[in-house]
Amino acid sequence: MEYLPNIIFAILLIAGIGYFSSNVKKLIRNIKLGHKVDASDHKSERWKNVVNIALGQSKLVKRPVSGFLHAIVYVGFIIINIEVLEIIIDGLFGTHRIGQQVLPTSLYGFLIGSFEILAVLVLVSVTVFWIRRNVIKIKRFLSPEMKGWPKSDGNIILYFEVVLMCLFLVMNATDTIFQTAGSGNVISQFIAPWFEGFSEGTLHLIEKAAWWIHFVGILIFLNYLYFSKHLHILLAFPNVYYGKVEPKGKFNNLEAVTAEVKLMMDPDADPYAAPAETAEDEVPAKFGASDVMDLSQVQLLNAYTCTECGRCTSECPANLTGKKLSPRKIMMDTRDRLEEVGKNIDANNGEFKDDGKQLLGDYITNEELWACTTCNACVEACPVSIDPLSIIIEMRRYLVMEQSAAPMELNNMMTNIENNGAPWPYNQMDRLNWKDEK
Repeated sequence: MEYLPNIIFAILLIAGIGYFSSNVKKLIRNIKLGHKVDASDHKSERWKNVVNIALGQSKLVKRPVSGFLHAIVYVGFIIINIEVLEIIIDGLFGTHRIGQQVLPTSLYGFLIGSFEILAVLVLVSVTVFWIRRNVIKIKRFLSPEMKGWPKSDGNIILYFEVVLMCLFLVMNATDTIFQTAGSGNVISQFIAPWFEGFSEGTLHLIEKAAWWIHFVGILIFLNYLYFSKHLHILLAFPNVYYGKVEPKGKFNNLEAVTAEVKLMMDPDADPYAAPAETAEDEVPAKFGASDVMDLSQVQLLNAYTCTECGRCTSECPANLTGKKLSPRKIMMDTRDRLEEVGKNIDANNGEFKDDGKQLLGDYITNEELWACTTCNACVEACPVSIDPLSIIIEMRRYLVMEQSAAPMELNNMMTNIENNGAPWPYNQMDRLNWKDEK
């Protein structure tokens, strides 16, 4: 019975990490449903982006209030969870505050004291976030796509933070050995008086209960990430690395189409020459994207990384003028469809069974796609280098090249280009008539 707590701790730890690992495998499998992307170029620039954008949060702090508060929560939560290492060692080997025993008193006190200060700062920041969402009701959190689960998810994660930080402080405040040492109890020394009058046994019971609930809460939080928008805590780093490093206005051209256009534009070109055959070999099975499997792995990674912060939508000129387009919804819909496809694969022994649905039409409408001005405001605004525009462009490409379903104005323009070599409805012989006008 002496080792029963250690055994229970080990079982919980293995089960929690095991379930998390199984979900990570599903995540990787789902992302790999997309087309591979070569990201071997611009390595130094990619790593620089990881340091500046993902780690340094340089794009996030462009909005000072929310950016600063998020930085506190980010730094605080990451640093405080360094203490999880001590909890794991104590839980597995039955020790008590192993760090206090092996580290110099001053160093251990400095670490725990810093953790306590950060815990309070996290509590303050989380409270402000909750007020912004639920009392002030900032506009970008009130969009139609933010109702239901997305709204609840945003609040649940805040409650998680509050509970974990409070448990950490209570655990320290009721630890009589830690309080007696008088080193590191920067905040908890003011909480300890709340428990005056309790017997030493009761204090020990409260401390142990807080310790266990804190540990279990961390495991629950870890596994909740997969189902939450806060998956970006883990995915922001690879997402920024694989983010676009070329000029934002540059679109990816299909080589087969480019070769055909060159033939059309060059009157001396031989359509039967070898380059035409080479281009024909490169013609994709499908132009553009109508479902998540037609997208790239980076675009699917983008969908899972979306923080649902709404900065993209709040900067979108189409959305600001009342059009239906919301770049955030594009990413959320892509993730929802990808999750649906993943569950389909799980239910059919690793094979996808056609469910009669697709991303285009069932999740994202033509109206949303054609409302986009391709201005890249959403791409510029995203704090973690997500590119909603690339998905919009691929789905437009499908509509135009596979279904000829472009708006009438575009179809007229493309017909004119095909027939007259220009967007205007004038043949080439009449193109210079304007110079004779007086």
